[in-house]
Amino acid sequence: MPLSHKCSGILGFLWVALIAAPISAQQVEGEAPDPRPNVFFDCDGRDCNSEYYRTEITWVNWVRDRGVADVHVIMTSVTTGSGGREYQIELIGSRDYDGYEDTTLLQAFSTDTDRERLDALTHTLGISIARFANESGFRGIVTLQGSDVTDRDPGGSRLVSQEEVDDPWNLWFFRFNGSSNLDGEQTRSSLRLNSSLSASRVSPTWKLNFFGYTNLNRVEFELEDGTFTDQRTDWNFSQMITYALTEHWSIGALSQASRSTRSNMNFRAELTPAIEYSFFPYDEATRRSLTVFYNIGPAYRDYIEETVFGKLEETKWEHSLEIELSQRQPWGDAGITVRASHYLHDIDRHNVSLRGDVDFRIVRGFSVNARGDIGWVDDQIYLSAGGVTDEEALLRLRTRATDFNYGLTVGFTVLFGSIYNNIVNNRFRGAGGAAAMAAYRMGGGGGGGR
Repeated sequence: MPLSHKCSGILGFLWVALIAAPISAQQVEGEAPDPRPNVFFDCDGRDCNSEYYRTEITWVNWVRDRGVADVHVIMTSVTTGSGGREYQIELIGSRDYDGYEDTTLLQAFSTDTDRERLDALTHTLGISIARFANESGFRGIVTLQGSDVTDRDPGGSRLVSQEEVDDPWNLWFFRFNGSSNLDGEQTRSSLRLNSSLSASRVSPTWKLNFFGYTNLNRVEFELEDGTFTDQRTDWNFSQMITYALTEHWSIGALSQASRSTRSNMNFRAELTPAIEYSFFPYDEATRRSLTVFYNIGPAYRDYIEETVFGKLEETKWEHSLEIELSQRQPWGDAGITVRASHYLHDIDRHNVSLRGDVDFRIVRGFSVNARGDIGWVDDQIYLSAGGVTDEEALLRLRTRATDFNYGLTVGFTVLFGSIYNNIVNNRFRGAGGAAAMAAYRMGGGGGGGR
């Protein structure tokens, strides 16, 4: 019978993780050490710093191939309402330990530093692997000191509800970002100014997101027949309100107001009620998800230039349907999304797109990966009747008419040799970047050759 153990907690990354049972990677006296468990770490994202985890957790064999692992570790994460992240660390037994399952949840604050987050993840990951080692017979290589972590969450405290927390912000979270970028050379210069503001509130029943940004972009090129200069300012404000009806149904509303010079829109506003059905419970979304999303509503457009249909402004109703499937399993990852939309006044004005990705292990040491998308486009009612200049086309400053778009990436990975991945060597860490820069300059990219 599979063992299933779930721990939920808020660590906060203020070293409250030290309250939990520390891990001692020492050998038990008087006993011969058992073989180390082979661990395959499966993660995709900003916190998948495998070198850090391998450096800190040295009492296991980190392997490169799922097929030789005793336990498969899958780490996924989702954004929380306060701008932090909730991590889910799942351990799935393999080979002789097939049937073992363990899930641990960890929450990080948006104010945590990278080091605080990595330390807490390392601590939680270590406890999870130690629990597997002790319950699977690898007792000679690790002992758990302190309280029994199987009866407590990794932070030593239980998960509390909103009613038990004195939150003066009532779960509201705000973020403001600003950036500037200036670069150029003798015949070219570019200036970008960006700012954004977001507000969100997430509870088990309601999800509210408000987001706005403004961008200023200016480019200048010295050409043989003169100087080409382009400056444009775009902005966007959008909101999403979602209400959880049941474990599988959600309803909500989306709205947006924006300006996009690339799409010939001086002003655009839309309001669309929406509904979504999830075939799996939403709390399983980090591992598997199959959803159907539908929205419908009017959109008003005020154009910068007269369109190919002779319009300077118009209001059109439109609707869209999106089906999304994603899987993260021991054999690999896969996802596919199908989206279709059209204007209600003319069904021939439509847009259909298909995108997908897969990373699949065929046999031990050999895996294939592919990512692609394709779209059929017949809804560009906003195109300018004046067309696009050569400069605008080359710099992609204006949208051009098209019937389709596509993209495809296919690759494979072959692994052979030593299966172990325990050793970390941090010497000459900057040499790779230096070599890349040298190659870049030799190719003429840096313009620095004599």
